Amino acid sequence: MSAAASTTGNEPMNPQLMTLMELQDLRAQHKALSGGETGLMEEETERFNIDLEEAREHLEETIEELEGRLSESVLRRYRILAPSRDRIVVPVIRGVCYGCFVSIPTATAGEQDIHQSLRSCQNCGCFIYVASST
Repeated sequence: MSAAASTTGNEPMNPQLMTLMELQDLRAQHKALSGGETGLMEEETERFNIDLEEAREHLEETIEELEGRLSESVLRRYRILAPSRDRIVVPVIRGVCYGCFVSIPTATAGEQDIHQSLRSCQNCGCFIYVASST
């Protein structure tokens, strides 16, 4: 089972959070294709025989499709966070949000359904999940 499918033991992650994690990854890939080192990108384009413009278009289409899976309120928050942050979904490790490195309330980190509900850091606004300590 992947880290996105489960974070602590057998607890499945909220589907909206999993979609947000996919979006985060695709946005990073799009950014790399759009603003990477020109020489390196040309070398990789030749080596792997890919059309960068076509790859960017496919990523944009997939991003748009995934955004359509989000609820209206989650999509609204995502669109506020995404332009200014590379990471919109961050782990909470030992009670600390890894988006802003501020401690989150103990009650939030200790909730039984933390992976079933969608939570965000009260300080930075990033969507959070509690990372496995194993």
